[in-house]
Amino acid sequence: MMKTTDKAFAKKLFGAKYERLTRTLLIDLIVFLGLHTAGFQVQIAPSVRILLVSSFTAGVMWQALSSEDNAIELQHMLMLPVQRREFVFSYIAALGGYTVLTRTGMLLAVLLAVSAWKTIEIIGIVTCMIHAVLMAAAVYSLRKYWYAGALWTAVVASVIVLLGNRPWMFLLLFMSGMSAALFLWRADGYAFYNTGSCVKHAVRQRKRASLWRYFFRYLCCHKNYLVNTAVMWCAAIVMPYFFREMGQFVIPFGFAVLSLNTPICILLSCDRDLEQAVRFLPGQKKRFCIPYCMFIFFCNMAADVIFLLSWQIQNGGVTVLIIAGAVFFALLSAALSVLLEWFCPVRSWKIESDLWHHPRKYVVPVIMLLLAVLGVKALPFL
Repeated sequence: MMKTTDKAFAKKLFGAKYERLTRTLLIDLIVFLGLHTAGFQVQIAPSVRILLVSSFTAGVMWQALSSEDNAIELQHMLMLPVQRREFVFSYIAALGGYTVLTRTGMLLAVLLAVSAWKTIEIIGIVTCMIHAVLMAAAVYSLRKYWYAGALWTAVVASVIVLLGNRPWMFLLLFMSGMSAALFLWRADGYAFYNTGSCVKHAVRQRKRASLWRYFFRYLCCHKNYLVNTAVMWCAAIVMPYFFREMGQFVIPFGFAVLSLNTPICILLSCDRDLEQAVRFLPGQKKRFCIPYCMFIFFCNMAADVIFLLSWQIQNGGVTVLIIAGAVFFALLSAALSVLLEWFCPVRSWKIESDLWHHPRKYVVPVIMLLLAVLGVKALPFL
């Protein structure tokens, strides 16, 4: 039974003939060989590498567990007569394999190419990835007791930061991983079932509800989207501290970075039913796209306002021209994001994590960065 369940989830995530896995590993190999051949080297402390790989793996694993598309498949599988423990560990193994091989693999290829590694360090990183998968799954299954999960996460992060350069730190991670495995041993499949999709459809079926109400309720039904927005606001607060030595010329670059709020820019791509309804009904192009553009604009402006307030408090010198630049960057990035969603939606995805990490997410921020560079170069001629 476990082998059958593994194969069912694996074929969904990697393709019927595992073609997606082959393609991803080939890309990882090309990236590694390209960077290694270039001879580019960076000194990275072991604690930083461990924290980076662990946090990235755990974050992607959490996104995979939170996927609404996965919840539908999970609901169908739970209707079958399955062994509780075998089902849980086969489900975690499939999502963990997807996380490590398709997401963390790219990060690991870059780190292996640009920094020197010892054999014991590679074994330690593998241990960290397995630990991150098990811990993310265990904390997710105990999300009703979020305070315990937050404390556990804080303790593990502190151990990595403080003891990351010591070999016996991996023993502590091994003990944490075994604790996570024990929690999973007692869990059942319903602990991973996400009911957010039911809430979302209920909101959509509500009559006479404005698009603005839909947008905000959509965010409220997706707590991870709110967390991502809160992270962007925290970045907006701390960026002026790191940019203070560069002067006001770097402010447009801050606006460009803050336009990278992926969840609110993939509304049509992640909700196939909504996209079908919007495109099927007449006159929906203007009726949907304009409010959607303004919604993204206000989200971008909220981050830009926090950034400018933090800059004014720490460095000073915010002018009317800079505020106008913030409005320009926020409005242009919102318009480009909506145009991408309308004309080039992402459809070839298996779970929502694919959308969060799709290369298309960098198109608008890169355009904003290029405009920031052009603006800085044009300043001497004004």
